[in-house]
Amino acid sequence: MSVTAGAPAAPDPGLEHPSLVPAQLLAAADAAPERGPDGVGSTGGRRRVQRSVRDWVVDVTCFLLALLSGAVFVGAALSETPPPPDGLVLADVVAGVAGCLLLWWRRRWPVAVAVLLALLGTFSDMASGAVVIALFTVAVHRRLPVVLGVVAVGLASFVVYTVVRPTDEVPYPIVLGFGVLLSAAVVAWGMFVRARRQLVLSLRERALRAEREQVLQVDRARQMERTRIAREMHDVLAHRLSLLSMHAGALEFRPDASPTEIAQAAGVVRASARQALEDLREVIGVLREGPDGSSSTRPQPTLGDLPALVEECRRAGVRVRAEYRVPDLGSAPPATGRNAYRVVQEALTNVRKHAPGTVASVRVEGGPGTGLTIEVRNPPPAGGEHLVPLPSAGTGLVGLLERISLGGGHLEHGWTADGEFRLLATLPWPADWASA
Repeated sequence: MSVTAGAPAAPDPGLEHPSLVPAQLLAAADAAPERGPDGVGSTGGRRRVQRSVRDWVVDVTCFLLALLSGAVFVGAALSETPPPPDGLVLADVVAGVAGCLLLWWRRRWPVAVAVLLALLGTFSDMASGAVVIALFTVAVHRRLPVVLGVVAVGLASFVVYTVVRPTDEVPYPIVLGFGVLLSAAVVAWGMFVRARRQLVLSLRERALRAEREQVLQVDRARQMERTRIAREMHDVLAHRLSLLSMHAGALEFRPDASPTEIAQAAGVVRASARQALEDLREVIGVLREGPDGSSSTRPQPTLGDLPALVEECRRAGVRVRAEYRVPDLGSAPPATGRNAYRVVQEALTNVRKHAPGTVASVRVEGGPGTGLTIEVRNPPPAGGEHLVPLPSAGTGLVGLLERISLGGGHLEHGWTADGEFRLLATLPWPADWASA
């Protein structure tokens, strides 16, 4: 086909017929909902994917636009003087329609379809629009080396086209340069669409990954909360339940006890059970904080509650000597006081379990700036053990060690050289802490 003043430029088989390719062709190919470049997911033709409704609409649009543009090119060629031979025109139309039909397989075999259409573009004006769409599809769904290879095949076929259907009106370098520029423009557009789709896929994967990580964080937080509640229940309830077990055992193994002793033991059992229920509600109440952060249950124990804890143990039959060397027990920081309370509670619970009948010594000393030291000592049990050993999970000191470590303190426990079991805890008490 020759190029006249009012006729279009010669087609570029790799990105052929630059000036006559409607922008709608590339826009329709861009709208094709390919799932991802280079065969990722369902694109690139590496595995067959059933067309969606949008795929059908896009493919039909591309096919019709390719036919329409090809008909325009053929009509422009027939309007030239002299017109092409009838045999060439017939071959052009037949090959061009076949090339447009090849677009139906551009999703599955983009490179093969583009190469076949480039070969048809060596002589066919009817295949020009299909060649452009095929090259654009390759640029969207294949990496740059593959795209450059297809472009090279297209430019070679364009050189053959200029020989088969030469033009005298436009100089050959201008025709060839125009074809190269349009090829580069379509490839650049396709690479831009490819980069945009890769960005969308990356953002989608990142969002899915963030959602999965959030689910894992929620599960991890839930598990940590369950573990914390379990440890808190152990610290709170072990003390009360050990009292229940000890006095219930006394009622069981001393049927000859006087009514006064039985009534006293039953009262301790009743009081301990009620206190255990209150402590259980206190632990569960940690999860029931109001919007302002205030708890719906009674406050957590503090250092000022230690004397009441010691007196309670004494009423339960535990022999305790307590020494407080703190100017004001109520002035300790809440976290330090609560941890100190749990240390003494766990230590006296272990004394009742493992050293019944012995005398436990509790010493609490310290102040702002010097820290708080809690020491509980008891000798080994004299004589036989309790007839029915109290149950023990063996994890009380482990949980206590972790509690103290998280609070910034230090915990030691073990037998001393003089044969006593010692539990020693040191807790921080900032110098600038002011009591409320």
